[in-house]
Amino acid sequence: MKRFISFIAVLLATTATAWGAPPPPLTTLHAIHSLTNAEANRGLPVAFEATVTYSQEEISTLFVQDGDEGLYIGTNTYPVLLPGDRVLVRGKTQGSFHPIVAAESITLLHHGLMPNSVPATFDEMVHSQCDSLLVTVRGIVRTADRRPVSKISSADLLLLTPDGYVQAIVDHIPPEQLKQLLDTEVEITGVAGGRFDGKMQMVGVQLSVASPEGVKILRSANNSPWSLPAIPMDQIITGYHVTDHTSRIRVHGTITYYLPGSSLVLQDGSKSLWITTLSNDPMRIGDVADASGFPEEHNGFLALVRADILESGVRAPITPIPATRAELAASRHIFDLVSVEGQVVTESRGSSQDEYDLTADGQLFTAIYRHPPNGTLLPMKRIQAGSRVRVTGICTTEDPNPFNREVPFDILMRDFDDIVVVAKPSPVNTRNLILAVIVLLLAVIAVGGWGFVMMNKVRHQTVAMAARTEAEAAMERRRSGILIDINGSRPLIDIMGRIVEMVSFGLNNAPCWCILADGTVIGMRPEDESVLRILKKRIAGRSGASLGTIFVGLDLVLPPMEVDSEALSAGARLATLAIETRRLYADLRRRSEYDLLTDIPNRFALEKRLEALIAEARLHNTAFGLIYIDLDKFKPVNDRYGHHIGDLYLQEAATRMTRQLRGGDMLARLGGDEFAALVSVVNSRLDVEEAARRLERCFDEPFAVEEHSLRGTASLGIAMFPADGATKDSLLSAADAFMYAVKNRKKQLESSVA
Repeated sequence: MKRFISFIAVLLATTATAWGAPPPPLTTLHAIHSLTNAEANRGLPVAFEATVTYSQEEISTLFVQDGDEGLYIGTNTYPVLLPGDRVLVRGKTQGSFHPIVAAESITLLHHGLMPNSVPATFDEMVHSQCDSLLVTVRGIVRTADRRPVSKISSADLLLLTPDGYVQAIVDHIPPEQLKQLLDTEVEITGVAGGRFDGKMQMVGVQLSVASPEGVKILRSANNSPWSLPAIPMDQIITGYHVTDHTSRIRVHGTITYYLPGSSLVLQDGSKSLWITTLSNDPMRIGDVADASGFPEEHNGFLALVRADILESGVRAPITPIPATRAELAASRHIFDLVSVEGQVVTESRGSSQDEYDLTADGQLFTAIYRHPPNGTLLPMKRIQAGSRVRVTGICTTEDPNPFNREVPFDILMRDFDDIVVVAKPSPVNTRNLILAVIVLLLAVIAVGGWGFVMMNKVRHQTVAMAARTEAEAAMERRRSGILIDINGSRPLIDIMGRIVEMVSFGLNNAPCWCILADGTVIGMRPEDESVLRILKKRIAGRSGASLGTIFVGLDLVLPPMEVDSEALSAGARLATLAIETRRLYADLRRRSEYDLLTDIPNRFALEKRLEALIAEARLHNTAFGLIYIDLDKFKPVNDRYGHHIGDLYLQEAATRMTRQLRGGDMLARLGGDEFAALVSVVNSRLDVEEAARRLERCFDEPFAVEEHSLRGTASLGIAMFPADGATKDSLLSAADAFMYAVKNRKKQLESSVA
């Protein structure tokens, strides 16, 4: 049926072209999937509706799905799209690993529901059975790393599933959460796809996940990776365990490279494969052979490992593919037998290989001949720098991601006959230029020698002036750095240390120290002060109070100088600025987070702590409680006794309630007679109710406020995270509603009694 639909689509396109009219657009993903890559490369028009499942403008990636079929859309410009958006895509088909669409326009229709994800296994994804579909995969997180080129806090998760490794790209995940995912069992929902090399060969599978909500923790790690006991490095093999179900496979091709006991390359048409083998049997380049081994992703490339080789003796030499440096840097010829021209820059013989560094198009690449492990090492083929050569060998690279950029590559030669000189270096070369420069330098030295004596005198004067200027500049740099620290967040002790260092530097590194008002000593205080001439300067505050004293110890034989006092005064002024700025900052910070009347945290501090508790509880799947407290009949206290007595009553109430809470809990004043308490660690609602009863009972005893004895009560409301609310505002609203219900019941009870 699929081939029939494909035939009809191509037939319609051919018929329309024959009559001079454009073919009708394909309107379903099923019609596009029915095409072969050859048919898709005709650029057939499409116009279909689908739902966005993943959109990432930074890497020009867009997946859509309609029903049980998904598709990759290639585009450089499209509107900001979110998963669940319904879009109309117009463009043309294009061949790739599977047919894709190169979009010409994408129109947002409306936002809708995401399609349901389907469970997927590694085998299903590696066989492309759910390519571009929204799937759910379970596994254990082996690595969790931030993507270095991402601007949106994307992360790479390596997921171990029962049948293989799956890479998950998760967008918008906070970096601080990554290390907490290690060794956790998770369920990840994202768009299934493949990882490819420059020849569009599938080398692995990956999930594209739009947000952290696509990662669900099923079971936390038994132990934090950073709490495991450290073991000796030579015993780490004791933790190695592998269950490998990989099937042995056989491939067929012509040998294009062979390093006994190490590696071999087979090529068959446009396909080539890197093979690792321990075989030391003699084999000829150009012979047909079979390799039997195990498939593996090797540094991002396809490879056959632990292979045995069966040589047929049949000759079928491969003709090297002529290529340019740019073509090889695009990774379209990974492991192919190629030939490329370049100009020799340097050559060198190492212990394991010989290297020729070449340049082409202004870019460097290297031709390498690896020494045979047990064979006779031939003399290195010497080639003069600047020669143009043609190199034949296997194209290799260490970069597994060649898309949208060039990658460095090397050419592995089989023997020294693989490098041939095609043009000798030009007479205008580096060696001849160096000789010409030497002659000119000798002439310049002869002509300029007569001025050396005069220049020497000027140089001494310049050096003295430069030293003086540099000393002044260094002092100013130190002073500027201290002013920056004063206006920043650097600790006061460190700033004072830099101030005494500045004074010492200005006085030829004389010992300098400071004693603050609280007795703290900072700097290089000498053990025996009697052998020095001690100068001191009081650090005066703007109010006149002493903030400390700064000292310097000078050599007794040196006469007093005005600069000594100036340096000490400058240090004292900076110290005054540093100390008073830090005091002002500390006072402002406390005023922003504490209630000035009761000296307990205010609403701002409570909401800040509440948000932190919510994040921590979500991460560790724990609970906590919030208690809303309203003092009953507080207004009559103010009306009868005055605001002064009311303020003292509030202070005593805050003190009593604070004593009822544990060390990790928080009591905050929200305003007026309203308070709130955070109970940070609870096992159930009973723990929060017990804390609420303690808070309520603390009002049983009368309050002695100056000459008055006041009776007080409070109405309390309780909310639990996450049962009563999963956000800050929902928790506060739930606790407030609970409290008002309690207060209303009290009023109804009082009315019925009356």
